[in-house]
Amino acid sequence: MEQSFTLTSDLKNNCLVIATSGYVNNVGGEAIAIEFAHHFEKGTKHIVINLAKSKVVNSIGMSFLIEIVEQLEEVGGKLVFTDLDPAVEKMLAIMGLFKFAGKEPTVGDALKSFAAGK
Repeated sequence: MEQSFTLTSDLKNNCLVIATSGYVNNVGGEAIAIEFAHHFEKGTKHIVINLAKSKVVNSIGMSFLIEIVEQLEEVGGKLVFTDLDPAVEKMLAIMGLFKFAGKEPTVGDALKSFAAGK
């Protein structure tokens, strides 16, 4: 049975931290994009997406993540993925997202990288 998708978000030091749970497909990808847009419109340019509880990202979910990366690129912002399952990390690498987005082991590491200006 497919796990339903949920997300939580929190602003920490002007960084939006989104934590997902479940399959990042059309529903999950759209939910991430909507949450991102809500904060992006208010000027948030540093985003952390914690995928610890999402073990699968399909092509439609990936397209939403690419769209977020593109929007951030236009304004000098950055997206950092954390807590990646090896299969998800491999897919993000194959898609070339790490050329435009970062990855860190944990949310804390991602927040430190933003604080350090990386």
